[in-house]
Amino acid sequence: MRVPVHRRLMIAATTVAAIAATALGATHATAAPAAHFGAKSITAAAPHAANTLAVQSSATTGVVSPHPKVFLVFWGSQWSHDPAAAAPALQNFFRGLFGTADTWGPILDQYCEGVAKGTTNCGTKGTHVSHPTASILGGVFFDKATAEPTNATAAQIAAEAVKAAQHFGNTTQTPNLNDQYVIVSASGTHPDGFPNSGFCAFHDFTTFSGGKVAYTNLPYVPDLGAGACTTIGSPTLLDGLFSTETHEYAETVTDFFPSIGWNGSGGEIGDECVQLDSRIKLSTGTFDVQGLWSNARNACRTTP
Repeated sequence: MRVPVHRRLMIAATTVAAIAATALGATHATAAPAAHFGAKSITAAAPHAANTLAVQSSATTGVVSPHPKVFLVFWGSQWSHDPAAAAPALQNFFRGLFGTADTWGPILDQYCEGVAKGTTNCGTKGTHVSHPTASILGGVFFDKATAEPTNATAAQIAAEAVKAAQHFGNTTQTPNLNDQYVIVSASGTHPDGFPNSGFCAFHDFTTFSGGKVAYTNLPYVPDLGAGACTTIGSPTLLDGLFSTETHEYAETVTDFFPSIGWNGSGGEIGDECVQLDSRIKLSTGTFDVQGLWSNARNACRTTP
């Protein structure tokens, strides 16, 4: 259901992406890559009237991430240059995203797996996403032995996610039913055509000998300047990065191996709500979080 939405957003984003690419001096091909799951567009789409999410499978695993864990992968030797200080900021965000300070994450708790396909209200049934009581940052990997390809392909990004899973010793399916790998590209790189591709980021999954692995392709959004990929007022360079990553994190949690998880006419949990951002104050700092669709409230929300 999200692929047509994504393609529509990609068309809307073409002009903006081309301008951004010119500003960055990009030399990569301008053709849009294949559509991906959960892509957040550089250009916000008009909101839908409603986006009630329904689970797309009765499977008992791989639908949601009941106990989310995030592994940050800073790919390539280019990370010796981090002009927006994105690496420490991302680590601080996930270190602090738990407990009572996290007033955004509990929106996810209403979604579950192990219920009938088409369910829109889990109630007490199934296995729900559980709000974390401790940091969800599972590990950090600065993979700086070699440079990330300047124009990394989708296949190369997926391969980096597998490499990360192996690096952290997650070589069987069991841990990878909760673990998500965020492949963060350095300033000046163009993973899967960014920004000409029109997306701020996307999430997906890949397979290896140990099973399936969920991952996010997170480009260096600050390269687009303050205000890109966010609707927050008085934006900083990092706001778009966090609006984007919270979009992808939440979509991975609720549609872990897309697209058997929670989807609606407007896409996944974050797709409907790209025009809503707010700030959250955690023990580790203050961050931009994107709005999420709540079936319980029948609305986009940044709090339950």
